[in-house]
Amino acid sequence: MKRVIVFSLLLIGGAGSLMNCNGSKKLGSGFNLFPVEQDRQLGAQVAAEIDGNPKEYPLLDSASHKEIYQYLYKIRNTILNSGQVQHKGDFAWRLRIIHDDSTLNAFCTPGGYIYVYTGILKYLDNEAQLAGVLGHEIAHADFRHSTRQMTQMYGVQTLLSIIAGDHQQLAQITSGLVGLKFSRNHEAEADKGSVTYLCPTVYQADGGAGFFEKINAAGGSRVPEFLSTHPNPENRIEAFRNYRIEMACQGVNDFASEYKKIMAKLP
Repeated sequence: MKRVIVFSLLLIGGAGSLMNCNGSKKLGSGFNLFPVEQDRQLGAQVAAEIDGNPKEYPLLDSASHKEIYQYLYKIRNTILNSGQVQHKGDFAWRLRIIHDDSTLNAFCTPGGYIYVYTGILKYLDNEAQLAGVLGHEIAHADFRHSTRQMTQMYGVQTLLSIIAGDHQQLAQITSGLVGLKFSRNHEAEADKGSVTYLCPTVYQADGGAGFFEKINAAGGSRVPEFLSTHPNPENRIEAFRNYRIEMACQGVNDFASEYKKIMAKLP
C-alpha cells in the first residue's frame, strides 16, 4: 500500500476540550506545548507540501468534480455546525479528495486540513458511515492530537524549526508520519468525538461503526495497515453503539441511495 500521512488517525490528547451531547465528561483535554495558532501554521505548511506532491497525493480537482465536492462539503458542514466542534472558527477545515482507490483511509492535519481517499469513499455504503469517518478525523484536529503526538516524537525544537520555514524538516516529518502508532485511549476519544458531533444531527450518530463492520465482514482481507495496532474493530463497534445509547442520540438517517448515486460519479 502506498505511503499515507495518517495525521488524523493519530489520536493524542490536545489542549482543547469538548463536551459530549449530554454535557458530561470532557474530551480532548491534555497538555500541549503549542498554541492553536501553531496548529494552523503547521497544517497550512503540510497542506502545501501535499498540494505540491501530485505523484504521491493525486488530488481530484474541485472544479472538475464539483458535485462530489459539494456533497462532501455538506457532510463536513453538518458536523461543523453541530455546536460540538470547539475549534470550528479557528481552523481551515479545507477538504480534498485523493484519487487512490487502493487506500482505505482519511486523515486530517493540524489546523483542520481534511483528506479523503477515493478508496474509502467507494468502500463505504452510506452517508452516515462517511459522516462517522469524517467526524473521527475532525475530532483529531479539534482535540489537537497531532501537535501533541509530534511534540512527543520530534521535540519542541524540531517543530519550531518547521514552523519557522525549514522545508527539509517538514518533508522528513511528512514522510515519517506514515509509521506513527497512536494510543488506544486516543482512538477511543476520537471515536467518541465522532458520535458527539453527529448526535445533534439527523444522521445515525454511530455511523462510524459501519466502517469497522465492513472490515469485520471482509474477514481481514482489506484491513488497512493503520488498524493493525489499533483496538479490535469489534470493540470499537460496540463502543460506537454504546456512545450513541449513552448520549440518547435520535438521528436515524443514513441516506444510502443518495450516497451511492454521488459516489458513482467518482473517476
